[in-house]
Amino acid sequence: MDPTHSTHPSVIPPGEAVRIPAGVHNLDEFRRWCQEPEFPERGRIDYLQGDVEVDMSAEDLFTHGTPKAAIAARLHAMVVEDGRGTVFIDCTRVVSPAARLSVEPDVVVVLRESVAAGRVRPVPSSPPRAGRFVELEGAPDLVVEILSDSSASKDRLRLPELYARAGVAELWLVDARGETAALEIRMLRPAGGYSRVAPDGDGPDAWTPSPLLGCRFRLRRHEMKDPLFVYHKLEVAP
Repeated sequence: MDPTHSTHPSVIPPGEAVRIPAGVHNLDEFRRWCQEPEFPERGRIDYLQGDVEVDMSAEDLFTHGTPKAAIAARLHAMVVEDGRGTVFIDCTRVVSPAARLSVEPDVVVVLRESVAAGRVRPVPSSPPRAGRFVELEGAPDLVVEILSDSSASKDRLRLPELYARAGVAELWLVDARGETAALEIRMLRPAGGYSRVAPDGDGPDAWTPSPLLGCRFRLRRHEMKDPLFVYHKLEVAP
């Protein structure tokens, strides 16, 4: 059997007009397809070891959109404004040939030292244009995945294994679908795979350390009335 093909079927939502060309179960062909004009402009399309997984679900405003914005804003202030690196949000494609992975995480952090060391590199557009890049290849320093009803199983079970194979140092899993927002931080082990970083207590007031960033975080859910808005705040402490 061709190792670039999976025995698992691709996931294609019923009723969605998404045409997946023949041959894209090979990572190189999938990467080429991502840069073609006919590649879908909406939805999340991931390549996971030969499977092409398509999720066309609409983003939930208050269980996905607001926590993503809060996390990206806080990380931007900590990483970008301090000159440590950069933060990407949505539609930033991360590719790892080692893990046979091509995904668009919710938030991605890349530190300058990792680019300088060659652990991750921006991939130029094709044809090349000065200052234009279309992918991050290698191992970003931090990836954030925010769970939704359609992605919870993939985010908790399949993606962590592949992010670990890619060498992503820290993985944040966020579940804001309940009354209390949950932030889980996982750290890459030297032997491979992730271990969960233990919070300093129980409940919504607990803080969870980030070994990568050297401080503690918690995600809080807030509501505003008249009209109703739900927002999230990522809090940080030494």
